Amino acid sequence: MERNILKSLIMAAALMLAVPAAIDAQDYISAPVTVSKDKVKVNGKVCWSHIVRDKQTLFSIAKAYDVSVDDIYAFNPSLKETGLKKNSIILIPSKEALESKKAEAAVQTEPAVQAEPEKKQEPAVKPEPERKPVAEKKTEPEKKPEPEKKPVAEKKVKKQTIHTVKWFEDLDVIAERYGVTVEEIMKANNLRGRKLAKRQKLIIPEPGQFAEEEQEEDIDIPEEETVETEPADTTASPVPETEPELAFTPKDEVKVTLILPLKASTDNVSRNNMDFYSGVLLAVRDLAETGVSTDLNVYDSSDSSHPISSEDITGSDMVIGPVSSGDLGRLLDSEQDPKTLISPLDQRAESLAYTNGNFIQVPTPQKVQYQDLIDWIKEDAAPGDTLLIISEKGARNTEAITLMTQAADSSGLDFIPFSYSILEGRDITEPLTKLMTATGTNRVLIASDSEAFVNDVVRNLNILVYNKLNVALYAPARIRNFETIEVENLHNTNLHVSLGYLIDYESQQVKNFLLKYRALYNTEPTQYAFQGYDVATYFINMCSRYGDMWTMKLEESQRQMLQSTIRMVPVEEGGYVNHGIRRVVYGPEWSVTQVR
Repeated sequence: MERNILKSLIMAAALMLAVPAAIDAQDYISAPVTVSKDKVKVNGKVCWSHIVRDKQTLFSIAKAYDVSVDDIYAFNPSLKETGLKKNSIILIPSKEALESKKAEAAVQTEPAVQAEPEKKQEPAVKPEPERKPVAEKKTEPEKKPEPEKKPVAEKKVKKQTIHTVKWFEDLDVIAERYGVTVEEIMKANNLRGRKLAKRQKLIIPEPGQFAEEEQEEDIDIPEEETVETEPADTTASPVPETEPELAFTPKDEVKVTLILPLKASTDNVSRNNMDFYSGVLLAVRDLAETGVSTDLNVYDSSDSSHPISSEDITGSDMVIGPVSSGDLGRLLDSEQDPKTLISPLDQRAESLAYTNGNFIQVPTPQKVQYQDLIDWIKEDAAPGDTLLIISEKGARNTEAITLMTQAADSSGLDFIPFSYSILEGRDITEPLTKLMTATGTNRVLIASDSEAFVNDVVRNLNILVYNKLNVALYAPARIRNFETIEVENLHNTNLHVSLGYLIDYESQQVKNFLLKYRALYNTEPTQYAFQGYDVATYFINMCSRYGDMWTMKLEESQRQMLQSTIRMVPVEEGGYVNHGIRRVVYGPEWSVTQVR
């Protein structure tokens, strides 16, 4: 009965929001060339930034943009050598850029045409008897060797460009952007291989610069001029970056594919995933009220009778889901190649971000939470304090214990390790007291994920607090879910917790969400509903605001959501991982305070 009510509510909400859902699988048909909305400025010329898709040709691209193939070659010289590559970015000149380039070419030819007529017109003036002006002009060519050398030296300094490598760029893309060859970039930077690091600084030479230098090797430059023409020190950063300015063009409509194991056609509907879906629907509705339009296609990944459409995967601005790290990995390995894949719920999927540039991990990984605990201790520590790290003797080293220990070992903090077995718990208050300070704060980190052992440590620390010792306990987030621990003991030991999720029910935003969710679904939202709302709201809004290149704005777009903090950190040669943390302190009189 409950399942039928829930399904009807979801269907009603979906109809109200006019959200299209994919029903049948469609045969994949390569998308036609769509004119990009994103423009960049290269050397003062405005061009479209076009991402090459599978089966596209120079002819089809040129036709779509109403330019010639030669026009594209003019702004992407290396294409003649490398050809089109899937997912590479090429520059398509605008009409203004083409006119500007033609005007520049005309100006460059004018001096050569005008220089000769000026000398040929002089004989027409020579019938005058005086020839002194002729004698004076003969002295001018004698001074020409000096100005010829100065431009050679100036080119090396004035025309030097520094480019900062983006996560999606390789040497081919960078060479195309600046109109130079890959070999020229490698030579300018003494690169031995083609592998680049994110944020690596590259010197971009002028086209043909090295060919000119080889021709000028035999030219002697006077010593007094060598100081002025000395190349700039590229190890320092006085050289301003002159990489092209990216134009972020907002989107009128964001296309989203949502993949969840809803099990809607079975008798065992996934309540958690249905709640997540309900949160997404409410987010889409709220975004529509702010003018952000969403084209949402929903797939039940547990229903094999309706396979996921390749066209939706490749044509969507983002794909949210599937849930498990295994399903996410299989989608990345498939030929469907999503533009951006968002992992919404599984912490274990973090590893995929290190090998896939289009992957975004939303749940904050455990190691980030443990590292924040250590950072928090370092921030709070004062002279005279003592730090103890308590672990269970003989316990198996789980991933959580290993990560926590590694964070402590690499922190540089001075700490006292203390280990005991749970059978010794009744007799450890005295040895613990001997290790603690009676004047400062005793900061204690529990390196264990065993509920029984953590409960025993908290009980013993509570005894020490009653013995007038000042204790501040630091523990992983899961301590709040241990049912055997008395909550009063957490307050007595001044518990500090770093969390990936926390709902502040006193927040007005949370109160507004609760009212709308209850009115729409006639039930209370779970954490999964909050997560669905947060994920959809943040990422759809980012794409609508910044257009096709919205992922390049993630690093600078930290935001507090309903139950999570989104602070995306780029992974070297990979995607993004959320490092958003909320810190909570359990204080006296049953207070629970969010301090960050």
